[in-house]
Amino acid sequence: MDRVYNIIMDRMNSSESIVAYTAVSAGVLSCYVGLKVYRRQQVKKKALKKREESRKALQDLQRSVLAVDTGPTAARRKEILTLTLTQLTQHLRDGQLSAVQVLQAFQEKATAVNEELNCLTEPIPDALVRAHSVDAADQPLGLLHGVPVSIKENYNIKSMVTTLGVTKYLGTPAGEDAVIVQVLKKQGAVPFVRTNIPQSLISYSCSNPVFGNTVNPLDPARTSGGSSGGEAALVKAGGSVLGLGSDGLGSVRIPSHFCGICALKPTGLRISDRGLLKGTPGIQGVIAAPGLLARDVDSLALGLKALLVPDMFQLDPRVVPIKFQQESYEDNQPMRIGYFTTLPCCPPTPSMGRAVIMAKEALEKAGHTLVAFDPPDDFRAVIDLTLRLVTADNGRTFSTKWLKDEVIDEYLERQIPLWTMPHFLRKIQGLILKPFWPRVAKMMSHRLIGSIYDLWQRLDEREKCIEQFLEELKKKNIDLILCPAFGMPACKPEHASKAVAATVYCSLFNLLDFPAGVVPVTMVTEEDDRLLDDWRGYGNDLMDKVIKETTRGAVGLPVAVQCVALLWQEEKCLRLMKEVETLCPV
Repeated sequence: MDRVYNIIMDRMNSSESIVAYTAVSAGVLSCYVGLKVYRRQQVKKKALKKREESRKALQDLQRSVLAVDTGPTAARRKEILTLTLTQLTQHLRDGQLSAVQVLQAFQEKATAVNEELNCLTEPIPDALVRAHSVDAADQPLGLLHGVPVSIKENYNIKSMVTTLGVTKYLGTPAGEDAVIVQVLKKQGAVPFVRTNIPQSLISYSCSNPVFGNTVNPLDPARTSGGSSGGEAALVKAGGSVLGLGSDGLGSVRIPSHFCGICALKPTGLRISDRGLLKGTPGIQGVIAAPGLLARDVDSLALGLKALLVPDMFQLDPRVVPIKFQQESYEDNQPMRIGYFTTLPCCPPTPSMGRAVIMAKEALEKAGHTLVAFDPPDDFRAVIDLTLRLVTADNGRTFSTKWLKDEVIDEYLERQIPLWTMPHFLRKIQGLILKPFWPRVAKMMSHRLIGSIYDLWQRLDEREKCIEQFLEELKKKNIDLILCPAFGMPACKPEHASKAVAATVYCSLFNLLDFPAGVVPVTMVTEEDDRLLDDWRGYGNDLMDKVIKETTRGAVGLPVAVQCVALLWQEEKCLRLMKEVETLCPV
């Protein structure tokens, strides 16, 4: 044995052997790199193939609709697009309009605006067949009889793939509709298009390698927001009268604020989330919920009313069986409302605080009582606790379920370390960034959840946070809140990953699980832009500089306020939103 060993070692140590082993190692490495490049190219091909298929389907739909768009039909379609949801439902129910007429009007508009905004992913193939069946019914089918509804791409639609902007699920069509889609159909609605999203939903820009980037309808250099950015852009551009989105950290409120429309995030499980794909399935403590987007508050109320029906409660027994409380929505008694204009961990830009004061003064003139309210603002509770719960798996779901072996979107790539970096590297990164990016340093250095015990402690911490918040509200006898919708107006997509602290105004109410909605009240003015010169934010760190840079030139963009109620009181939230909308018309 010793002799054999010596022979082998002699051969291994010979120059010829070293060269051979080096060549073999280089060959193995080249094969590995080549395989990675090949796989990446294949993923790109799959993404581009799906994009081309979707574009062709949308173009075919546009041609088929335009083929009958002549004379009186064209004028009628323009008239249809001007109707509110309430007016539209009335015209459909009394027979002044047919479901096919209305569907084709919105199909034409949606495909037209998509050419500029890239807000659609694909048409829903059976929409026209469904519209004909609605017209063939001998009586109205429900509250949304004949109404075309747009659907965010993460909702399952039977026989269609749900991608979340990745290619690995392109060959796996859904076996049935999401519960909400089923309920909409029972109410007579006609789902007609799906709308774009950020890859894996974890971004407040709206871009992915499969369907591309959605731009803001008011400024194509800015993002429409995320993750319901395609929905918000489509509704704002007039291509949909009612849209379905979802909200995990502000994902219906942020894009609606950016685009200048209304949106509602209800309490978790007030409406069903069965059949929705989530970027972070299984997450505990930061509550995601389906949401509604529309041009006005009455449309949101009607959409919610149509969903809160026995069909919903039977299809998903987890949903709390509370029907829509019309009397609460229509109540005209004076309200007592708490308000705040800033959270110290991310002071908003001038237009955002001004919008709250503007709405507050209008509400006071209308006879309501406004009370200054200082939320218990603990950086750890608001930012760190949220981050720890969202990244409790150290980003493994994010990086393996969605992004493994995928081409990663350019606007998402910069966020990945925040989700997946090991704790010791986070600490080092935090120390390096602390002098320049103190808030990012705090986020990067937050302690990861390392055990079930630690997770339970954080969930207990969340419960205490809710109790403290409720106690502060009780002390001032308020159950409604008026506050900023976000930390800034619509940003440029390249800045979204660098200004994540601005999401705190939305993520706070996912942590608390309070129903919250946004309603536009004003626009960015020249004075707001000028005041940016003196705005220092948290402390004039680099994140503040990014926020200031991306807010420059936002004159004319919409600014919303956020209205918040206690758990299960969506109707009160909508009532406050309606009052703000009435008193502060944009």
